[in-house]
Amino acid sequence: MLNFDINSIKTPCFVVDENLLKKNLEVLKSVEDRTGCKILLAQKSFSMYSLYPMISEYLCGTTASGLYEARLGYEEMGRPFYKETHIFSPAYIEEDFDEILKYCDHIVFNSLRQWNMFKDRVKDSGKKIECGIRINPEYSEIETDIYNPCFTGSRLGALAQTFEGQSLDGISGLHFHTMCEQNSDTLERTIKVVDEKFGRYLKNMKWINFGGGHHITRDDYDIDTLCRCIMHFKDKYGLQVYLEPGEAVALNAGFMVTTVLDTLKNGCDIAIIDASAACHMPDVIEMPYRPNIINSGMPGEKRITYRLGGNTCLAGDIVGDYSFDKELDPGDKLVLCDMAIYSMVKTNTFNGMKLPSIAVCHSDGTVETVRTFGYGDFKCRL
Repeated sequence: MLNFDINSIKTPCFVVDENLLKKNLEVLKSVEDRTGCKILLAQKSFSMYSLYPMISEYLCGTTASGLYEARLGYEEMGRPFYKETHIFSPAYIEEDFDEILKYCDHIVFNSLRQWNMFKDRVKDSGKKIECGIRINPEYSEIETDIYNPCFTGSRLGALAQTFEGQSLDGISGLHFHTMCEQNSDTLERTIKVVDEKFGRYLKNMKWINFGGGHHITRDDYDIDTLCRCIMHFKDKYGLQVYLEPGEAVALNAGFMVTTVLDTLKNGCDIAIIDASAACHMPDVIEMPYRPNIINSGMPGEKRITYRLGGNTCLAGDIVGDYSFDKELDPGDKLVLCDMAIYSMVKTNTFNGMKLPSIAVCHSDGTVETVRTFGYGDFKCRL
């Protein structure tokens, strides 16, 4: 059930529902309360900073993958809410590092070499900054290499053997990220490997970060097992445990509203919409991912099946095949689900496509347009 009137939405538009977002945040807060862990928003998945004041009521801060995300988290949630700002990068750019020091209180390095390059600048910063190393336990249950940080030849994380004979003075935590949209049974198997390979170093640490990829707010997620995994490291080593989910924060909390522009036939029924898979929801092509559409079915399930295509010249700009109870006409509006995560953060202006507006549906059902885009947003990137 939608809490807003789709006919009031000027398309294309992302709409995030506050009530659905709050439901997710309450689940995450319950994990924090049960275990004493700290959960951070991974901004690489969801960076709608107009909602950071709401998110700050539940989570402990943000984590970033680079300078600009770090600055966004610091400015929009780190202050004035006094939340933590973490960062990890495969390699830091030297001229950016002083600015990173300004925004971040936790910096995770991808290698001991990176740590040794920058440790003196951390110490001389005059700030209390806790530093960590990302580790690669060489264990993952992700089958697709593009999303697997532990596949052979991965550039992400230090292997256990690289720690041999090396000083970890100044390192207060270890970080691993080995999951993608997975349940806590995967985490339970993963931490056994982490403990076996890195346990001797953990006894001298203050914290461990479990990374992201935990689908905590999914209906079938086993929260009890997650809590058990957290408590294992707390009880055994006295560690503060961090988690940094992105998808779980806004899972199923957002929508894309789009309008049918035209229909045609070419071996099948085709509908062209004013949104684009290539420009506005590239995960549809990259993962690939098939978003649900409200009041639609699988191909052949309902009376008429359409291939939905975007309004660009890319032949493969296809959202997918969907069936409907009645024929689609120009002007009809469609609502694509689970469009808050990895959507706004990945949009682009290929073909000069207009970026979708961003709106929030408040708890009373009113819709507020937070941001609109125009020609200037296309031109300024070129």
